Amino acid sequence: MNLNSINLKLIIGAFYLLILFTVLYFLFSFVDVKDLMSYEFIRLNKDTIIQYKNNNFLFLSISFFIFSIIWVLLLGFAAPILLFAGFVFGKWFGILVSLVATSIGATLLYLLAKLFFSDFIREKLENKFSKFKNSFKEKELFYFTIFRFVGGGGLPYGIQNVLPVLFNISTKSYFLGTLIGSGPLMFVSVSLGAGIENFIDKNEKLTFFSIISSQDIYLPILGFLIITILGFLLKGFFFKKK
Repeated sequence: MNLNSINLKLIIGAFYLLILFTVLYFLFSFVDVKDLMSYEFIRLNKDTIIQYKNNNFLFLSISFFIFSIIWVLLLGFAAPILLFAGFVFGKWFGILVSLVATSIGATLLYLLAKLFFSDFIREKLENKFSKFKNSFKEKELFYFTIFRFVGGGGLPYGIQNVLPVLFNISTKSYFLGTLIGSGPLMFVSVSLGAGIENFIDKNEKLTFFSIISSQDIYLPILGFLIITILGFLLKGFFFKKK
């Protein structure tokens, strides 16, 4: 690798980090996270959000799709966009647009990490996950799909997206494994977002009883617990230490 190539990688990598920290700065400067987590704030603004969606469905769908790709590319968490997708678009269209967008964003992040940050990732993570290399080398699509299905073994979403750099899996396997493997757990999260929208219509106040008595809320949570337990069993079976 020549000096010009190394300098180009450093420049692009630094530019990516600059954009990442700039977005985070403006996000937390202008958005009050406490408001976004407030049931009263969401309830009061629900009708405005839904009305805007009804009047600008195509624009909002495309904007959300592009934003989700960029959000994941900048190491954003998946949960907020999945809940928003369900809340605004409903569970069926919500899972379609969010799953495709997050899969594209994760794949772009993987390619970026593979090209510019592979040495750093190997230095920080290789010792912990080297025992899985042979499994991924033999059947990379199958094992990566399982890896996604089990939620990356509990790893944060951003780390899940860049960890496969260690295994050098193909772009095709990465995208398909993400699209297929992430689907069930993401569908549960999107369904929960859709359930919150229905829940707000029926409940002015948030109480423990109203939550546990609403199937719009407890069914997605139950689905999450079932998938988590199944994922734990699959993780123990397919990724047991050899």
